[in-house]
Amino acid sequence: MRIFLFIVLFHLTANGQSDSYRKMLSNYYTDFPTISCNDAANMVGKDNVYFLDTREQKEFDVSHIRTAQCVGFDNFKMSSVNEIPKDGTIVVYCSIGARSQDIGEKLKKAGYTDVRNLYGGIFHWNNSGYRMVNNAGERTSKIHGFSKEWGKWITRGKVIY
Repeated sequence: MRIFLFIVLFHLTANGQSDSYRKMLSNYYTDFPTISCNDAANMVGKDNVYFLDTREQKEFDVSHIRTAQCVGFDNFKMSSVNEIPKDGTIVVYCSIGARSQDIGEKLKKAGYTDVRNLYGGIFHWNNSGYRMVNNAGERTSKIHGFSKEWGKWITRGKVIY
């Protein structure tokens, strides 16, 4: 019986997401295309792939996905992505994926053809153990929790507010 419970608990948390996290995410996601952390991790640094961090600068400064460009949310401007080709692959992300989905929809409306939202956002990326860097490009385990309410979903690393 103990082995069975261990297997069930491992399955629920091995991918960095609990059932309650997945349930919470379902409240924010529509049918907008998503990409898994694993698939996105395999695309970091590839030609014609662009990671856009739609969190605010103070969140980005704590940690972000290597090669990501901070475009923000509150003051997002289409001019910040003018250098990205319309046929490039764009992965948008934020803390959990709600803000990035909104920015992704704007990009699609502007004619970008391959835009995907990182499922679970950088919280899931972090919880799954994928690499984050600080502004100096150094690996970090710090992550901005956005708020105490949202930071509770971070299960590894040091949460900064």
